[in-house]
Amino acid sequence: MTSGDARDQDPRGWAPRGSRPPWWPDDEAWPPDRGAWRRVAWANRRRGGPYGPLGPWSPDRRHRFGRQIGCFVVALALVFGSIGIVLVWLIASLLGLVTSAAGSDSLVQTAAFVLVLFVVVGIAAAFRFAQRISTPLTELVDAAGRVEAGDYGVRVQERRRGPTELRGLTRAFNTMTARLETDEAQRRTLLAEISHELRNPIAVVQGNIEALIDGVYPADQAHLEPLLEETRVLSRLVEDLRTLSLAEAGTLTLHPEPTDVDVLAGDVVEAFQLAGSKAGVTVAADVPDDLPILDVDPIRIREVLTNLVDNALRYTPAGGTVTVAGRPAAGRVELTVTDTGPGIEPELLPTVFDRFAKSADSHGSGLGLAIARAIVEAHRGTIAAESPVADGRGTSIRLSLPGA
Repeated sequence: MTSGDARDQDPRGWAPRGSRPPWWPDDEAWPPDRGAWRRVAWANRRRGGPYGPLGPWSPDRRHRFGRQIGCFVVALALVFGSIGIVLVWLIASLLGLVTSAAGSDSLVQTAAFVLVLFVVVGIAAAFRFAQRISTPLTELVDAAGRVEAGDYGVRVQERRRGPTELRGLTRAFNTMTARLETDEAQRRTLLAEISHELRNPIAVVQGNIEALIDGVYPADQAHLEPLLEETRVLSRLVEDLRTLSLAEAGTLTLHPEPTDVDVLAGDVVEAFQLAGSKAGVTVAADVPDDLPILDVDPIRIREVLTNLVDNALRYTPAGGTVTVAGRPAAGRVELTVTDTGPGIEPELLPTVFDRFAKSADSHGSGLGLAIARAIVEAHRGTIAAESPVADGRGTSIRLSLPGA
């Protein structure tokens, strides 16, 4: 038994084409001949085993499937031939062509000729149809078995000729496996990134608690407050992951209501006035009070603006400015958060709204902009980033929301 491929050890008995599967008996030679295939197949049936030589990739299964298709087409040809004979006989009877024995013999000869012609054409069409249908279908069955075993990199050859439906099925299968492969890669990446983000706060909490238990640190406010802050970090991370997963799954609950965008933006700017003054950054609003009323979830949109302003304030140096602006645009409302910071690196800009996308000097989780995009898209809106802006510095995040 080969061990070069981990899939050889699949408990369901699947093995790559050409390699010795784990269910193959030790007393049978490999590769097998047709007689060995049949012996093991019969033993498998008696044991009631669901896998073995009758698996989706086996030669027996492919040849048997082709024969079944051919027999089916031949049967159809015989049926239609018989129907043709009956129709010829009925038409001849209606036209009075079977009143004499000679006419009857002639009609029988004609019907026999038609029957033979139908059978010959049916057999020829059967082989042609079986070849064009059974081969791609068998490849699809093989590929489906490999996908079931966890191999999402499998693809089926797309043929230029053949039934349109079968070509469409092949394209759909390849698209499905490509999407499964992408989703699996994203899942692995997401798990690794979540583990990385959780590791730091958990390590801090664990280390401090052990120091408190061992008496290295006294259990006073100065040593307990950092623990509380790290638990808040964990709580925010978990809540961000929950919000993002709900939004991406399309199950994020929104509570839309008529909302004055200028009032909402003004409240967000006012909430950051104190933090801005401490950092030496001016936080201002430039939103006219005659903007259309939007039917949005004010709590979620406030969350988006708060996230954007917080990011802008974090990267804007002292003496800089963070501006929240708004304007109507073709039945929609555009809100823009602009800062005068160093801007976003060009290589990061195309993926800035992806999960855990962040610069090397970032101390956040990398989920803020991904959540902002998910919430805006849940409102049937769009969001985009521009960096640098007109003066060659800073970043501008523009979100567009449909009017009420």
